[in-house]
Amino acid sequence: MLDMERYMTFMWDSRNLDVFSLFILPKPCLPRFLPAPKIKNDSAATFSNPFISSCCLLTPCNLPNTGRARGIGSTEEMESSSSWKALLLAVFFLLPLLAQGMTRHYKFDVVEKSFTRLCSTKSIVTVNGQFPGPTLYAREDDTVVVKVVNRVKVNVTIHWHGVRQLRTGWADGPAYITQCPIQPGQSYVYNFTLAGQRGTLLWHAHISWQRATVHGAIVILPKRGVAYPFFPTPHKEVVLVLAEWWRSDVEAVIDEAMNSGRAPNVSDAHTINGHAGPVSGCASSAQDGLTVRVDKGKTYLFRIINAALNEDLFFKVAGHQLTVVEVDATYTKPFTTDTLLITPGQTTNVLLTADQGAGRYLVAASPFADSPLVAVDNRTATATVQYASSVSASAVVTTTKPPPQNATPVASSFVDALRSLNSKQYPAKVPLMVDRSLLFTVGLGVNPCATCTNGSRVVADINNVTFVMPTTALLQAHYFNTSGVFTDDFPGQPPIAFNYTGSGPSNMQTMNGTRLYRLPFNASVQLVLQDTGVIGPESHPIHLHGYNFFVVGRGVGNYDPQTSPSKFNLVDPVERNTIGVPTGGWTAIRFRADNPGVWFLHCHFEVHTSWGLKMAFVVDDGKGTNESLLPPPSDFPAC
Repeated sequence: MLDMERYMTFMWDSRNLDVFSLFILPKPCLPRFLPAPKIKNDSAATFSNPFISSCCLLTPCNLPNTGRARGIGSTEEMESSSSWKALLLAVFFLLPLLAQGMTRHYKFDVVEKSFTRLCSTKSIVTVNGQFPGPTLYAREDDTVVVKVVNRVKVNVTIHWHGVRQLRTGWADGPAYITQCPIQPGQSYVYNFTLAGQRGTLLWHAHISWQRATVHGAIVILPKRGVAYPFFPTPHKEVVLVLAEWWRSDVEAVIDEAMNSGRAPNVSDAHTINGHAGPVSGCASSAQDGLTVRVDKGKTYLFRIINAALNEDLFFKVAGHQLTVVEVDATYTKPFTTDTLLITPGQTTNVLLTADQGAGRYLVAASPFADSPLVAVDNRTATATVQYASSVSASAVVTTTKPPPQNATPVASSFVDALRSLNSKQYPAKVPLMVDRSLLFTVGLGVNPCATCTNGSRVVADINNVTFVMPTTALLQAHYFNTSGVFTDDFPGQPPIAFNYTGSGPSNMQTMNGTRLYRLPFNASVQLVLQDTGVIGPESHPIHLHGYNFFVVGRGVGNYDPQTSPSKFNLVDPVERNTIGVPTGGWTAIRFRADNPGVWFLHCHFEVHTSWGLKMAFVVDDGKGTNESLLPPPSDFPAC
């Protein structure tokens, strides 16, 4: 008889927890408890409640010794045969689960912690006491379960930026759009599947300005056995999170701005992985900064994320070319450049080959803003690429000069070079026919405010509607058909046509409302995002939750429905979830509304979101359960 204590273990499938199975597996495959599965060797990653290592399903894994001779029909032979049969049975049942992906568990404790930057110390809201927060690792088609526990004194939500959330809008995260906030002392479990997605995304808080410090990377590796579609295969991968830092409490910054009706103070520094690099006026900052060590001749994959609140950023590495291979977790046709442009909410993966002489090379993240009316933090965040085993940490750094702050040609050149990979394995499924054609103006306005400094406040709007946040989650109201929370009469065209990129109408007042635009399931949508000159033109990084879209066209000036479409790229346009609308120009995107629920569309400049540059699409259910929104989870937060 087999030693049952040595050979038994339990496992269940996270997608059907009421189906319980018993398997006989060798001792070396007994439970391994992993708080966060490591992808580097994820043949041992765990299923839903980490009871079983899957190592034996993929490798021999120290099976019982069957190499020496034994008599046919002996007890030892029968035991070995039983063990092998049990293993084969386990493989038979579990391989479909492996093909669907595994379940990765994470726990996010939202806590306050003190950090010192720019020679001053302050307490900030963090996840697990880290700034930036922890990187979430998974593979394509994995299910991710994150328990978020709020241990601070303010409300919290977490948004998984760029995750499609197919039928799982309850896990999307924006406060009062898809969920009520997680209140102090409460918790919420976000459960979603990374269906058909691979690459770099980000997670961040999605309430007020909390994401200034509550953010981190999402790294989605390809399925096991699937190679990257670019060459050379990177020797190592490096996550670089770009952000902003205020000496003041960021909530106090936006509160003061909203009370006064004026623009908020800009940040005091930009950061790379939480560090600004040497800053004038702070002697100790000379020791501050990130160092990325590389080996000469090796190629590295840099996963770069712009988690800044209010600024587009250029990114450069002195003396090195960068080969762009992916943006927003979608593969691109590779191209080489020395300067990247990344708007807030966007990600860019590049290959860097250490092909220069031994030394230290400056990494620079600097602002891009080509509107003269917009104040930005003009400080450059720096880090260092250092060739290993050849130079000391005190060696002279090869520097690079960032582009001018208003370098529109540099920005446009980068954006225009982006193309979808559009290969057989990764096709660009661009909607060629359009069911709904929408034109949304995005810009600023001025509304009366009796308590504000000058009797008025700056607001932002889409199609002249300044969005009013509800006090009940819109998705909840939609699912339960609750009246009085929102209307579905958002205008699909500007209420009044005017010379959008001119000075605008003399009356700059906007309408207020919680107005959504309704889409039938599977409708193909063309949306033109048009900047306006009201108050002044400026760029807008627009993010659409729940969807990727194809950027089929862009231009300067006013969009012309008669002539502009003739220049559309419907073959290999870049696929994204966040796109920069150019200053004084327009961008056209297309997507298929194949994800039921309520999906936020907003500017990813946090100041513009605070001012009301936001709206939401409500996408109806299709036919059957596979085209319908799932019910809310049992622990859904209450308002």
